[in-house]
Amino acid sequence: MNQIAILGAGESGLGAAMLAKREGYGVLVSDLGTISEQRKKALLEAGIDFEEGGHSEAKILSCDLVIKSPGIPDQAPLVKAAVEKGIPVIDELEFAFGYSQGKVIAITGTNGKTTTTLLTYHLLKEAGYDVGLAGNVGQSWAGQLVEGDHAWWVIEVSSFQIDGFRAFKPEIAILTNITPDHLDRYGYKIENYIFSKMALFKNMGAGEKAIVYREDALTQQGMGLKPISADLHAISLVAKPAKGGFSDGAGLEFSVGGKEASVPVSALSIQGKHNILNALCAGTAALMAGLDEAQLMAGFGTFKNAPHRMELIRELDGVRYVNDSKGTNVESTYYALGSYTEPMVWIAGGVDKGNDYSVLKPLVDGDKVKVLICLGKDNEKLKEAFSGIISQIKETQDIRQAVAWGQELAESGEVVLLSPACASFDLFKNYEDRGEQFRSAVLELVEKENA
Repeated sequence: MNQIAILGAGESGLGAAMLAKREGYGVLVSDLGTISEQRKKALLEAGIDFEEGGHSEAKILSCDLVIKSPGIPDQAPLVKAAVEKGIPVIDELEFAFGYSQGKVIAITGTNGKTTTTLLTYHLLKEAGYDVGLAGNVGQSWAGQLVEGDHAWWVIEVSSFQIDGFRAFKPEIAILTNITPDHLDRYGYKIENYIFSKMALFKNMGAGEKAIVYREDALTQQGMGLKPISADLHAISLVAKPAKGGFSDGAGLEFSVGGKEASVPVSALSIQGKHNILNALCAGTAALMAGLDEAQLMAGFGTFKNAPHRMELIRELDGVRYVNDSKGTNVESTYYALGSYTEPMVWIAGGVDKGNDYSVLKPLVDGDKVKVLICLGKDNEKLKEAFSGIISQIKETQDIRQAVAWGQELAESGEVVLLSPACASFDLFKNYEDRGEQFRSAVLELVEKENA
């Protein structure tokens, strides 16, 4: 019986362990930290060996295969030791791929991949397809396969997961964009990060379909470094491609497999330039899967995005309060700021990841951003970047204070936008915690006239 070692007992590790057990492998789950009581109970009930608080190196290096958590870098000593010994080290998605008969739509990109994944899944689900959702959203793919397969799978994949792919080959693959991120994991070389993203297409040929954003400079650089062999479709906001999707800001036009479709932007339940791009990607993939124009229109209109991504919390006294806590880098915030023409109070800040704020300056100049509220422990770089450009800059480490200032300073018809452009770990557990605290503070506000 082949032996599998699984490094990390998170969602993907537990799912991989359950699938491996079902398939008759000997399984050891090993976690350097503490395994939650709920997951320990699940492992015990399944009869799966596990250890926590450290790795038994000799046991792990005697296994035939290692499946590691995406969060564990390739340079981790145990991973390097396994590779040097010739033991394959793969990702949970790579393992699950061998046990599914479903067609895969895989989606990656620095920004927009979660919304595009959820929207693509929604379009297929609303059209009556037998479709599952996996990867970086929802439950692990491997864990779901223990319960049953689907005809289609829509899977969000990160660069870390792609690094663990060997045979993984999607029917349809989408690359939303590439902007500098996670460079600490890639030797601080953007080329390494680009290669990682482009590797999503490495096993695809003329029989599979690829979708890329034509105006994205780093994607174009990647295609020069690593050409795509799949049937290539482009999305564009500049000119209509021969195959793919185009928008002039008023409508979405698609051309896929000789099939044409047109959807007005007003039919989308999500707005903003970045969401037009997401809709072009998702709509192109959905047409490839067999949907028609009427099904696209219906699905676009009923979609609800995930929390913390340009999420309208409420409108109070004519002011809209928008939660974009997921905007953890400058590029995400660029799209968020560009989604509104109304004056706004912008709440930003947190752990700076080497940000270059200069790209945001054209979007905040003039009267667009009337107030910047810096929410972080160290706001100096943010304040310096926008001093003299934004007329009023305030700072706090209390999100309720930031929201209260937003209500005080915003007028009817304006927007209070939380889009930090930074990581959250200085004041919050993660971006979800930051977004939830923002939501809570906004919902506690009382109308001015009743205050």
